[in-house]
Amino acid sequence: MTSPSTLFLPDRHQRPGFDDLCLHLGAQQDEVRLVGGAVRDGLLSIPVNDIDLATRHSPEEVMHRLSQAGIKAIPTGLAHGTITAVIDHQPIEITTLRRDVSTNGRHATIAYTDSWEEDAARRDFTINALYASTLTGQVYDYFGGIEDLSARCVRFIGNAHERIAEDHLRILRYFRFLARFGALPPEESAYGACIEMASSLMALSRERIADEVMKLLSLPNPASIVRLMVNGGIFTPVIPEINGEGVTRLERLIAREQDAAFPPSAQLRLAALLPQNATIGEKIAARLKLSNKARKRIATALTPPPAYQSLEELAFRIGTQSAIDHLLLASNQPVQEVARLAQWQVPVFPLSGSALIEMGIKPGPDISRLLGKIKEGWIEAGFPPAAKALEIAADYVATEGAGSETERPFQ
Repeated sequence: MTSPSTLFLPDRHQRPGFDDLCLHLGAQQDEVRLVGGAVRDGLLSIPVNDIDLATRHSPEEVMHRLSQAGIKAIPTGLAHGTITAVIDHQPIEITTLRRDVSTNGRHATIAYTDSWEEDAARRDFTINALYASTLTGQVYDYFGGIEDLSARCVRFIGNAHERIAEDHLRILRYFRFLARFGALPPEESAYGACIEMASSLMALSRERIADEVMKLLSLPNPASIVRLMVNGGIFTPVIPEINGEGVTRLERLIAREQDAAFPPSAQLRLAALLPQNATIGEKIAARLKLSNKARKRIATALTPPPAYQSLEELAFRIGTQSAIDHLLLASNQPVQEVARLAQWQVPVFPLSGSALIEMGIKPGPDISRLLGKIKEGWIEAGFPPAAKALEIAADYVATEGAGSETERPFQ
């Protein structure tokens, strides 16, 4: 075991109650440690959002100690040894040290242990199997995670094929962590195992697959990793529609997002990856069990936009977000317009049927017909204020109202 580093978490003592929580869990006796992402991100000086703890205590003992300390405890994953403590309205997961008894690629049967190294051995990657003292920040590294983190090498713990056989989702997690913390070319045995076992992804639920894919696409620039996945046939068993042409569209989209200084959208990036057909895109989104809102956004992004004279007109007709999506996906539009469009306030058509009645149009179907034409004229005129809209309406009434039933009180 190597432990050459100490961990400094600047926000560790800024969470009221955290030190007290750790003391009640036996921090002074080394019965609880920080684990996983909090340690990894702390070593990289990345903001730590989620804090997870590992402990030698059983879940029942954790619940008892938290109750004695007056700390709210929720048995969120009791079957897997996880208790959630709530301090300062923030959740902290506390998991009893475990070892795998059996696995089937989707779920594991576990047993509790008091060995930190046994617990580390069941984790996926070396960079995630790092522990740290909550008192001193000393890091405990059982599988060379610190060295791999420094070398930007994402490596499975032990045999890659065995780790993937334990949980098939680790294939997709591998590429997500490679995009976040790794460098190309990938570690040969890890990449090779993912390629060889890609078909095992078919055993997973579409929700779990979609969750990992969307997390990957949310990263700043995952295009090179997505291309690595396409080249290795990783998507073939689950989303075979994604190919090299889609990755080229993704690369272009990411470049335009960056040029426009616009935050990435995993949904829009998925739309870029998929065949440019709204029906196919919506079916794939449904297959992945994405939300109705996500399905609609993807389908709209893949639908050719209506004819328009200005980007404001397009935004008015299909919504600002959809217009920005089309602008980012297009290659023949100035991407600098994105910021302006994002700040544009969609105007409200200032007229109603009552305005036409006051102009002498008799209530009835002609009101709706004329109002639609007037609205189109108002859009073409660039969304002028109410006074100009009334002038446009008067012109339409004068030219087209003659064919309608009108009330002419002065005749």
